[in-house]
Amino acid sequence: MERLDGWTPLTRFADLVATHARSPSPAADGGYEVDFTRPAGEPALVPPGSLSWKVFKNPVALFIGGIAAVILELAEPRVRSGVWDHTSFRTDPLSRMQRTGLAAMVTVYGARSVAEKMILGVRRMHERVRGMTPKGKPYRADDPELLNWVQATAAFGFLEAYAKFVRPLSRPERDQFYEEGVAAANLYGAVGAPKSLAELEVQFETMRPKLERSEIVFEFLDILRRTAIFPRPLRAIQWMLVRAAVDITPSWAREILGLDSRYGLRPWEGRFIRLIGGLFDRIVIPSTPPAQACSRLGLPVRTLQG
Repeated sequence: MERLDGWTPLTRFADLVATHARSPSPAADGGYEVDFTRPAGEPALVPPGSLSWKVFKNPVALFIGGIAAVILELAEPRVRSGVWDHTSFRTDPLSRMQRTGLAAMVTVYGARSVAEKMILGVRRMHERVRGMTPKGKPYRADDPELLNWVQATAAFGFLEAYAKFVRPLSRPERDQFYEEGVAAANLYGAVGAPKSLAELEVQFETMRPKLERSEIVFEFLDILRRTAIFPRPLRAIQWMLVRAAVDITPSWAREILGLDSRYGLRPWEGRFIRLIGGLFDRIVIPSTPPAQACSRLGLPVRTLQG
C-alpha cells in the first residue's frame, strides 16, 4: 500500500476493507480481461484530476452509493422488474454487485477504447431485456427514460455518499460531478441524464409520481444483510454501510418506500463511517483500478487525493 500521509496504524485495516469492498478484475460483461494499466498512455472517458476520479476511488462512497442507487432504482416498477426478473441478484448477489462495480471502474478509470467496448456490450445486452411488470406495464431495458433514471440514481448515490461520509461538497462541485458523467452516460444511451444538480432535482420531481413501495426493496436489503460480502470481523460494518445507504436516500423516497428509522444510522455510526471514509481519501491501494489507471497514464497516485 502506498502511504499518502501519516495514518500508518490504520492502513492495514483499510487494506482489509478495500479488498472486500472493491470490485475484482476478472472479466467485464464483454468476457475479456480488464487491465487498467493498458494501453499505456490512453486516456479514460473522465480525465484524471476530476472529482469523479476521487469519488470512485473511495470504496466507502462506492459501496454506500451503489446501494443507495439500487434502492432508488427499485422504487421504479419497470426498472424493478427488469432487475429482479433478468439478473442474478437474488441467486448470486455478490457476483452481481462485483460485475456492476467493475463496470463503474472501467467507465471511470479504464482506457477509452476498453470502456467503449464494455459499454457497447452492456447496450447489446439491454436490447434483449424486456418484459411486463406485475401490473401489466411493458418495459424494456433500453428505454431512454429508464436509462436516464438509472444514470441519475447512480450519480446521485455515489456523490451523496462521498459528500456525507468523506468530505462536504459545494454546489459547484456537485454540478461538476454530474457534468463529468455526461460523456459516459451518452455512450450508455442515457442522453437525458442530468448535467447539473438542478437538472437532477427536476428529474427527481418528474419521476417521483412514478415511484412506489415494493416488498422487493426490503428483500434487497435483507439479501445485503445476509450475504457475506465482508469477512466475519467486518460483518457488523457491512450492515452499518447498508443502513448508511438508506440514510442518504432522499427523505421523500424513504417515505414512499416505507423505510423508517429502523433502517437509519445512530449518530455514533455516522461519525464512525465518516472516519473510515476520510481515511480512504488519504490512502491509495496500489492493486485497485484507480492506482493502476494512474500507472497507465504515468501519473503519481497523489492525483487521487481528495
